[in-house]
Amino acid sequence: MSNLTLILIKIAYLAVLWLFVLMAVGVISTDLFGPSKRKARKKRPRPQPRPASHGGQQKQDAPARQQRPQRQRRSGPTVLAVTQGSLAGTTVDLSAQPILIGRAPDSTLVITDDYASGRHARVYSEGGRWFVEDLNSTNGTYLGQQKLNRPQPITVGQPIRIGKTVLELRK
Repeated sequence: MSNLTLILIKIAYLAVLWLFVLMAVGVISTDLFGPSKRKARKKRPRPQPRPASHGGQQKQDAPARQQRPQRQRRSGPTVLAVTQGSLAGTTVDLSAQPILIGRAPDSTLVITDDYASGRHARVYSEGGRWFVEDLNSTNGTYLGQQKLNRPQPITVGQPIRIGKTVLELRK
């Protein structure tokens, strides 16, 4: 091989090596500090469904109806409980606010699991049902034996596994 070919191979190898190092630093910083503001701005909130109008047009002089907060069903879950892991026995009361789970200190449920990301998963209520969503964690979130790749509905007693920590909804 010629000298020029060897130099080009060395430069390409160094470029790939530096690209790997920069990507690893980016993943580590996202895991420690959360997504950057530039990435956070790209996410748009989900549009809220509009109430169905009856009879085509709505009267202009009709008073605006105020929506009441949804009540939890009597048979619905009331707490998110940790059943396995370092926080076994810990419970978090369910409310209308989403529950953020991860190692970050601003999480609703801070777990000290080596396999958990800073902002690992979120449990939230929508339309009277509870859902769990993986927040692009490194090691994934499991519902039963299934790894999550999109928000999934959860039921009472169904195990949610984040590393060595197992959670479930309880009445």
